Order: sequence, then C-alpha cells, then structure tokens
Amino acid sequence: MRCWKTGEDAVDPFGAKSCATLARFSYDDDANAIRRSHENADAQLTEPTKGLVRTIGRWSLTALIVNTMIGASIFGLPALIAARLGRWSPLGFFAAFAGISVIAACMAEVASQFREAGGPYLYAREAFGQFVAIQNGWLMWLTRVAAASAVANLFITYLSEFFPGVKAPLARAGVLTMLIGILAAVNYLGVTEGNLVSNLFTVTKVTLLVFFVVAGLGALAWHPELRVTPVVVPVTAENWFEAMLLMIYSYGGFEAALIVTGETRDARKDIPVALFAAIAATTVIYVAVQYLVIHTIPNAGASSAPVMDSARRFLAPLGVQIVAAGTLVSAYGYLSANILHTPRVTFAMGEREDFPAFFARIHPRFRTPHFSIVIFALALLLFSIAGNFKWNAMLSSVSRLFVYGTVAAALPVLRKKQPDADAFRLPYGNVLAALALLFTAVMITRMHVGELIVISITAALAFANWLWARNRVTIS
Repeated sequence: MRCWKTGEDAVDPFGAKSCATLARFSYDDDANAIRRSHENADAQLTEPTKGLVRTIGRWSLTALIVNTMIGASIFGLPALIAARLGRWSPLGFFAAFAGISVIAACMAEVASQFREAGGPYLYAREAFGQFVAIQNGWLMWLTRVAAASAVANLFITYLSEFFPGVKAPLARAGVLTMLIGILAAVNYLGVTEGNLVSNLFTVTKVTLLVFFVVAGLGALAWHPELRVTPVVVPVTAENWFEAMLLMIYSYGGFEAALIVTGETRDARKDIPVALFAAIAATTVIYVAVQYLVIHTIPNAGASSAPVMDSARRFLAPLGVQIVAAGTLVSAYGYLSANILHTPRVTFAMGEREDFPAFFARIHPRFRTPHFSIVIFALALLLFSIAGNFKWNAMLSSVSRLFVYGTVAAALPVLRKKQPDADAFRLPYGNVLAALALLFTAVMITRMHVGELIVISITAALAFANWLWARNRVTIS
C-alpha cells in the first residue's frame, strides 16, 4: 500500500509504520521524531501532539457502551416483545443475553489485540484483508447513520408531547439541526469533552430508568391492585425468533463503542470488563422495564408508548413528566455516543486508504478526526430529515448480524496470525466463536426479503468502494 502523503510503503496496524505515521514523519524529521519511530504502536498513538489522545478509561468505556445500547428503543420495544412473548417476555431477555454474551466474548478477545481506532472494520482488515474490511466498514457506518437518524426522529416524536409545533417541517429541521450540530461541535473540539458529555447522558439516563423501575416495583408491592395479568400469547417458534431479533436490536451498539479503541487507555484489560459490565447492567434494566410494562398495562402489546403508559399507572403527573424527560435524554444521549464513536470508522478507513485520505486527518489543535465528524454529522442530519424509524430497524438489525459473524470468524484467524499477542485470551475461544457463528446464521435466516435487499445494496456500494481502493493502489 502506498502512503498518500509520502509515497512510501505503509503496512497495517501491527507493522512499524502506518500511513498516518509516515505522513507525520514527513513533516517532522527532527531527532525526537526519529527516536519515537522506533517505539511501539501504542507510544505512537499516545504521542501528545500528533495522534488521537487516549483519554477513555475502563468505566468511561463502560458508560459509552451502556449509552450506545440504551437508546430510545427501551421506550418502545417492550410492547413489541410483549406482543410476541406475553408473560415470558422478561425471560426472553435472558435468552438474548446468552446469545449476545457469546458474541461479546469473542469481540472482547479480538478487540483487545488492537490499539487503534476502527472497531470491527479494523479486525476484519487484519484477519481477512481489504475486501471484507471495507464491507464491514460500510455496514457499520451506514447502520450507525440509520440508527442514529431514527432515534433523532423519535426525539422529535417525544418532544412533540411538550411542544406539538416541532412536527412542522421547518421546525423539525431546525430542531434536528440544533440537536446534531451541538453534539458534533462538542466532539469536534475534543474527545475528552465528547467523553464527558457521553458520561453525563449515561448517568442521567440510567438514573431516570432506575427511578422508573424502583417506583414501579414499589407501587406494585404497596398497591397490589395495580398489578394486571399479562395477556396470554401463543408462544411459537416464529414468535420467539422475532422477539429475539427485536432484543438483538435493543442490545445493538456495544460493538460500535469499540470503534474508539484507539482512544482507550488499556484496551487489553479494559475492553472485556467494560463489555460484560455494560451488557449485564443493560440486561437488568431491560428485564425490569419489561416486567413492569406487562404487569401494569392491561394489553401491553397494543401500546405505542409502553413506558409512558406504564408510568401513568403508578406515578403522579410530575413523575410522568420526569419519565418523558428521561425519554428525551435517552434519545439525545444515544446521539451523543454515536457522534463520539462512529466517525472513527471512516477515520480508520481513510488512514489505510480504503476511504479518501482526508477522512483520516486529525485537527492540529483538538486532535480529533474533524473531517470524519463533520461528514458523519451531515449524513446524520440528512438521514434524520429524510428518513424514518422503519428503515433504521431494517438496516441496523441485519447488518449487525453480519458484523457480529465477521468478528466471531476473526477470532480463530487472529489466534493463528498473532499467537503471542498481548491480548485477552478467551477460554474455549474457538468453541465460542463457532457458537456465535451459529447464532448469527440462524438469526439471519429469519430476516425478511426487504431487509436483505437493503444489505445487498450496501454490499454493492462497498464493492464499488473496494474497486476504487484497489485501483488506486495499483495506479500508485
């Protein structure tokens, strides 16, 4: 591969030089730079004035993963899951937790081997090469744009409960521009500031959800007359599969937070702890919310706003308004997390010449991938104004399964390529990777034709991108 700035050969993450490193040294050839070129990749990335800065610790990463998983879906999905599983729906989350945990375990080992930004795109590139990596990068980036734009639309829907006028086209566009613009500006100015905002939204969101759960369980204990019997639903294999897909969607996002690996302090130690702590905490919240919804709403499966309808059963009007505010905070926090981590996908792809090189530029003062942030924010604004929630659910659910399968398949490949890597080693890793592949394959077979069409279009765009990248290398 040829470096776009220097014309020198550049190799992948575990080599001595990346394209970004070559470009940096082409501008700064003093004695200190020469000495630093012989240090390891981690030292290069933590160099204080040139590269991405490592400010994300273990619990900040945990908060980021929780923030990414608990978007606005927790306020709508309980009704859809109840319609398919009825009184068994809380237990359904434990089944989903088992499947997601196997995938997360594979991801923990794979991710801990990397000290650079990029997430599953980077893992696929090291394990399988450029073609699969570009496919993964497109699937991740388009999924995050679609998912975040759908949540932005849900934010408008919830906000209209307080201000009905925001549904007017011009007002809606103005509010979306303000929402996305503020968060993009915060992350443009520095990852530390974006990290603090993400932590703030996570704490606020989880606190409000805990308030809802504690108040609801307390009300059921002190006022048994509030409890309703869940509607009996015929639990078929088809209903279970559809519910599992919905729950996978509710867990979706933990993989996206790992895109910022290049800005974590100790990937090998922090990623496994952060992943499992975040998924376990999220599962507890999901189970509690699902339990409350089916035991406080007479026909939970028919509700369009299950958490709000449940809150009205046991909270005073002020409490209901607090829960409504929590919905808005949750949606906005989800956008905060996405604007923090998703631009690192295109940054990583640009750094390796799989995307135009300006995506990999780092701001000389703020040390953030500012072009990638701006472009993601613009795409998010465009999709938010023109898109809808249905498109998001269709694309994000399917593409995540393909990305998960790629990461699981990468585990045994990377073990062979990097047998002595300083990384977390998963006990029975190859067995768990096979189970993860089986789980994702079964889930993919339950997808509808329309969803597969969207994936096919995405794959075609990624294929065109790969041809461009390959031809560029050949010409150079």
